[in-house]
Amino acid sequence: MNPEDVKYHKEHTWVKVSGKKATVGITDYAQDALGDIVYIDLPEPDTTVEANSELSEIESTKATSSVISPVSGTIIEVNDDLSESPEIINEEPYGKGWIAVLEIEDVSELDNLMDSSDYEKYIEEEAK
Repeated sequence: MNPEDVKYHKEHTWVKVSGKKATVGITDYAQDALGDIVYIDLPEPDTTVEANSELSEIESTKATSSVISPVSGTIIEVNDDLSESPEIINEEPYGKGWIAVLEIEDVSELDNLMDSSDYEKYIEEEAK
């Protein structure tokens, strides 16, 4: 089940907003599709990322996949635990498996994202 308190991007990333801070990760659907995650290329703090562009790359036993940022902003924190234990993303994609925290540049971008019920419908359609 996808949490209600986060917004979803069509590239299977999520964002949880607190003021101007946005925590970003990949969805349960994405980690399930990737399989066992073996490596993540974490973004550099203080770099700027645009919405819909690559935030980082994840390698799994199946494939290498881009993590697409749902919003634009400056990276203020990365989840260093993932360097040692990238499998945390498989275990807790919405909890300890977060990837980065951004300071949001433009909060209106959040209006382009899906809520959990829209995202559920989206992945059902994509699965067909």
